Amino acid sequence: MIAQRAGTTALRRVAAAPSSVFKLATPLAMQTRTFQTDKLTPSDGSALLAKQRLSRPVSPHLEIYDAKQTWFGGSAWQRITGASFSGALYASAVAYLAAPLVGWHLESASLVACAAALPVAVKGGLKFLVAWPFVFHAINGVRHLAFDFGVGFARSTIIKTGWYFWGASIVGGLYLAFFM
Repeated sequence: MIAQRAGTTALRRVAAAPSSVFKLATPLAMQTRTFQTDKLTPSDGSALLAKQRLSRPVSPHLEIYDAKQTWFGGSAWQRITGASFSGALYASAVAYLAAPLVGWHLESASLVACAAALPVAVKGGLKFLVAWPFVFHAINGVRHLAFDFGVGFARSTIIKTGWYFWGASIVGGLYLAFFM
């Protein structure tokens, strides 16, 4: 109860006579910068803009990067596999919705009959084309989660784990394609 009274009393005193901390800064203490505007014709404005663009830095392009750098190994393929799965999901959903209108037969029975008519090597290859990006995206996503926690950022570690994850994704893709 005493602490509450002390707090209330302090608030009343500050409200009655605020200190210099709560006062606005004086104009002399504030920094000022003068500026001047000019009216420009549209052609003068375009010329000024073109002159300003010439003094801006040019953004780098992919050709400046060293191909031996580590960013292309896992990070770029993580994005490529994720985007390809997203695109495949949207394409299959649109195809499934448009199938009755167009006359396609995308029912499960017709898809199974189509897959059963393929040779074993072709089925395995098609399954690997789907399984490898899935496995790579899954296990390389764990690697990127480790990167988010700040683990494994040494260049040699990035290169070694990159090769491990490539190998593991190929083995996992082959396993899913031919043994599942």
